[in-house]
Amino acid sequence: MPRRYVRDLTNGDTVDEVFLVAEKQVRPARTGTSYLHVDLRDRTGVIGARLWNVTEHQVRAFEKGDYLAVRGRIQQFQGALQLIISSFDRVDPHAVEAGDFLPQTPHNIEKLLEKLRGFLRSLSNPHLRALAECFLIDQPLMAQLARVPAGVRNHHAYLGGLLEHVVNLMEVVDRLAPLYPEVDRDLWLMGVLLHDIGKVRELNAANAFTYTDEGQLVGHIVLGVELLNEKMTQLSHLSDTPFPPELCWRLKHMIVSHHGELEMGSPVVPMTPEAIALHHIDNLDAKIHSFTREIRDDRSEGTSWTPYVPSINRRLYKGGSSSSQTPLDDEN
Repeated sequence: MPRRYVRDLTNGDTVDEVFLVAEKQVRPARTGTSYLHVDLRDRTGVIGARLWNVTEHQVRAFEKGDYLAVRGRIQQFQGALQLIISSFDRVDPHAVEAGDFLPQTPHNIEKLLEKLRGFLRSLSNPHLRALAECFLIDQPLMAQLARVPAGVRNHHAYLGGLLEHVVNLMEVVDRLAPLYPEVDRDLWLMGVLLHDIGKVRELNAANAFTYTDEGQLVGHIVLGVELLNEKMTQLSHLSDTPFPPELCWRLKHMIVSHHGELEMGSPVVPMTPEAIALHHIDNLDAKIHSFTREIRDDRSEGTSWTPYVPSINRRLYKGGSSSSQTPLDDEN
């Protein structure tokens, strides 16, 4: 029997299928008992699932990143589909096809890499071009860049997502740079490459999107600066021309300030034209991707609004609907 993917599930369906556990939480129920909430994933999407009156044995039976054969029924709750689990069994990962469970960029990876190389080799600054080449010739790093998502749950959360995000931003820089001649195009492009480069060490995409121990403890901003330092050392051994210290500071500043605000995780705020430009196009690409994904993936019926989206703290308007139903005031 062919596999039924998340995108094909509808209200009232009976389910007997294997999914990847993307998230797992034990939550209190209103009755005073506990229930198990899990996010179940395949390559087409994620569906929230609940197991009522969960036992300690069931909680310990699997972990995030495991594959589960789940039996249950789809029901609609507050406009969103959810799976009510009746039973499950843990599945040997060697018995499944991993490609069925992790979403991936719709773009061709080799073409994305070709674009990336083209932008970096168009740099006119010889120091930045030589530094970019140190990254490009690092095949394990480039392979990881082409595989990891840009995030575990939010924007570009799929295989190849980080590479897609970086190339998108380089396309934006290429179009905007002529409008802002005061912003150094070469520095802006290198900042795009470097701003999230630490995610190649922060994130793991083996059989689920998770944080590495190093990533959880250190974070991609610090890891990005470390990677830049490593490539600067490598470059000093390959070139007789010293890399300008101020240029290095400016690159590091773009890495550590790209979240834009201290409250958002940046240790400093942007203090150069290139840094503020990087922050805003990064935020633009992430937010537009998140909004359009939530609207595209929502299959709620009878309303022109998505359910409440916790990651962006709002519902989104999908467009006109035959229903005049309006969203509730809160997520409850």
